[in-house]
Amino acid sequence: MKIKETPLKDCYIIEPTIFEDDRGYFFEKYNQQKFEELTGMNGHFVQDNISKSSYGVLRGLHLQKGEHAQAKLVSCLEGKVFDVAVDLRKDSPTFGKWFGIELTPENKLQLYVPRGFGHGFSVLSETAIFSYKCDNFYNKESEGNVMWNDPELNIDWKLPLEAVQLSDKDKALASFSERNF
Repeated sequence: MKIKETPLKDCYIIEPTIFEDDRGYFFEKYNQQKFEELTGMNGHFVQDNISKSSYGVLRGLHLQKGEHAQAKLVSCLEGKVFDVAVDLRKDSPTFGKWFGIELTPENKLQLYVPRGFGHGFSVLSETAIFSYKCDNFYNKESEGNVMWNDPELNIDWKLPLEAVQLSDKDKALASFSERNF
């Protein structure tokens, strides 16, 4: 396992060591001990979520606040997504900055999104199956959000505007300047 820093403080790309031969491949998707040793972050996850989405679906930007804040370890099991993390920690040197990365089963990359970050992804393939491990349980009353197309953040979701598909909930998110996080 290799850990690569992103431009955002405490947000990491996880790249597995792959053992491959003519029969196929093997890799360790996650190892808590190695993760904690390489990042210094808590790597204890308590909930796994899977979502399936079609092309153009954009989910985000979401977060959990307060005692229910969640760190996430995300990956794409099928298809291709553009995954985005936004640092919403007011005391962070990278507050208000975002980072995006394509996640696919072929590149086998994962993104560690720490507590206090907004998170979302857009589906770039016909369909995608997206996986995320969370280090805290979901709590509806602790939801925070930022609208996906906030002009202050100016995120390039790698989709044409007319292809974007949003849930009703994601159509009504707060702006970055409203600070609903």
